[in-house]
Amino acid sequence: MADRARPRTEPAEGGPPPAGIPAELLDHLRPFLDEIIEEVVRVIRTEIAEYARPSDETYMHVVNRGVAQALEGFLARLSGSDTDWDDVRATYERIGRGEAEEGRSLDSFQSALRLGARVTWRRMSELLEVHRLPPHVLIAFGETIFLHLDEMAAATTSGYTEARLHAAGELQQRRSRLLDLLTSERAVAPEAVADLAGTARWPLPRDIAVVVTDHPGEPDAARPILPPEFLARFDGQEGVIVVPDPEGLGRERAISGALRGLRSALGPTVPLDAGSRSLRWARDALDLTRRGILRDTGLVRCADHLPTLLLFRDEELVDALARLRLGPLDAVRSPQRERLAETLLCWLSCARNASEVAQRLAVHPQTVRYRLRQLDEVFGDQLRDPTAQFEMQLALRAQELRRPAD
Repeated sequence: MADRARPRTEPAEGGPPPAGIPAELLDHLRPFLDEIIEEVVRVIRTEIAEYARPSDETYMHVVNRGVAQALEGFLARLSGSDTDWDDVRATYERIGRGEAEEGRSLDSFQSALRLGARVTWRRMSELLEVHRLPPHVLIAFGETIFLHLDEMAAATTSGYTEARLHAAGELQQRRSRLLDLLTSERAVAPEAVADLAGTARWPLPRDIAVVVTDHPGEPDAARPILPPEFLARFDGQEGVIVVPDPEGLGRERAISGALRGLRSALGPTVPLDAGSRSLRWARDALDLTRRGILRDTGLVRCADHLPTLLLFRDEELVDALARLRLGPLDAVRSPQRERLAETLLCWLSCARNASEVAQRLAVHPQTVRYRLRQLDEVFGDQLRDPTAQFEMQLALRAQELRRPAD
């Protein structure tokens, strides 16, 4: 990345030398080219620590080759002769890919380019001083150096960006596959998870939790910005996120902050090999939130609604229980039927304390006693059977939760 904003110019492909630079001047410079290359490489290795690798012959060959091609291409550009800029570009794109693969930024390379340009300008200026070139020739000479520098920087940036995008794509694919393994219903060998986590650069946690969200839609910019240690995928009808160590300090705040504005459900914390369970419960909670059975608070935590999740795990079974235990109420007309059901649920929840029922329902205690006599006529001995009382309470609770959605 060059730190100067300059117009891009296509490399020279023959023609007269820029600004009429005499050919004899270039002939004067060519014998010193190897010496200048050696000095540029030495200065770069001395002043930029990341390029000081005397024991790495392959790397030093790349550095020498890069400097040599840069200077040879520069002289060819000055002479206006035909030159294969594709070779120079390929070399610097390869250097850019190497910097990306080694996990470095381009800062050091950019410094090396500037340093090489300064050394080249100084040495060539010294060699040309005896010719006392007119100012316009010196200006053209300097501008050609900077143009050449910018094009090498652009080629390096291109190779660097390509490699980074490729690496990011591969890493995302591995992380997506890891998410699949962690949430799979099928048993997965711990070794397979550990191996894939290593290649995905994802430190294995002790526990995880799975979050599901309503699909954030397009464009991609609308998707939540998540901490890098979260595994996420948003390519289906819902977003799925694996949160490592969900009980850790600040984790809950990070989840809530990242998902603000999205209807989401956080599954329970489970061991690493039980992610499918957390995903299943989170999906159940999100579905109940969409239906209005659970209150939409943005991020719904399964741990806060375990009885409701249990109750709605098999609604057909709950309906069968309601028909068995609440069937006698069908003989009562509405709205008296609803008032009796409300009173019965409250009475069962208050340990059959009529005074507390009256307080909760905001009615007179005598009204509660009247309703209880009616319930005794409807249900008879069932009201004194602990098993029947428990099953009635389950069925009535499911009906109450459904009522807002209906």
